[in-house]
Amino acid sequence: MKPKYQVLIDDIKSKILSGDYSVGEQIPTESVLQETYNVSRHTVRKAILELSNEGFLRSEKGSGTYVKSQYQSKSGGKSNKKTIGVITTYISDYIFPSIIRGIERRLNEDNYSLLLASTNNDVEQEKKALEMMLSFGVDGLIVEPTKSNIYNPNISYYLSFKEQDVPFVMINAYYEELDVPFFRLDDAESSYLATKELISKGHTQIGLISKIDDLQGKYRMKGYIKALGEAKLRFQPEHVLLYDTETKLDLYTNLKELLTKNRNVLTAIVCYNDEVGLELVNVCRQLDISVPENISIIGQDNSYIAKNANIKLTTLTHPQEKMGRDAADWVIKKLQGKKDLPNENYYQPELIEGETVKELNKQ
Repeated sequence: MKPKYQVLIDDIKSKILSGDYSVGEQIPTESVLQETYNVSRHTVRKAILELSNEGFLRSEKGSGTYVKSQYQSKSGGKSNKKTIGVITTYISDYIFPSIIRGIERRLNEDNYSLLLASTNNDVEQEKKALEMMLSFGVDGLIVEPTKSNIYNPNISYYLSFKEQDVPFVMINAYYEELDVPFFRLDDAESSYLATKELISKGHTQIGLISKIDDLQGKYRMKGYIKALGEAKLRFQPEHVLLYDTETKLDLYTNLKELLTKNRNVLTAIVCYNDEVGLELVNVCRQLDISVPENISIIGQDNSYIAKNANIKLTTLTHPQEKMGRDAADWVIKKLQGKKDLPNENYYQPELIEGETVKELNKQ
């Protein structure tokens, strides 16, 4: 449990960084803070002193305590080397090492530093990461949004970056509430191509497994539905399994249930990504369902885990390192004063044939 003065420090700092307290604004008096947080005058003064030492507040005798521009106070001590903040949902998992490698290589070319943080797709951790970036005073920011398909309570922090003219760009997804530049795969096209590939191989009973709290999942479902519609195949909700960050832990059990219920019905499944695709392969082995003889599976993202798996998964490409490099290049050019940079940047997926799809009319 945090000490009371630390709780007060964290809350005041959050309000400053999110813009609730703007630069030059007077914060509540000591007596008001005492009453609001139910703490002693000593605790309030200790918190204010700490925030003043960190450059967030300044006190004027006989007047009060005001928000100080910590960015200005830090700039004198910062070197000429610019720092770009990078916030991703994960760092060491799945496709993220490749994305970060692309960012880092581009930043190194122009002698930029990288400040890295991850959120584990949790909005509270995203808040802490954004506060860290604002407090440090990064010169630019690259963000992979957290739970991008649902309302994000940290929008005010992004608006603070805009107000301070700190260029930022999003990768893989974006927040629809914000007008922000982004680099992302055409996720609808990726799932559309996957579903269309299965249809071309004679499959008509095609399932979908998708993640619903990220924008990628929303668009990947859209592509799946589009392909079914074009082929005049009926969308069947019972063939769709949806999960989110919290229920991902139950994915194995839910996949097992989906396959058991539809064992003699489904002949193919489009998966949200390669990670899910390979998990599905494992479940099939447990249930003695042969891939692709009994069921065909397509992943997405062409990740390193698909490349190193003991079965060659049919999948679709993802730009990964190129996306990271392009996003870093965009921020660098913005800081160099370049104008007319594109705000919407899409990458087109391509199918990579593996050994997990069978053509039904061939024995």
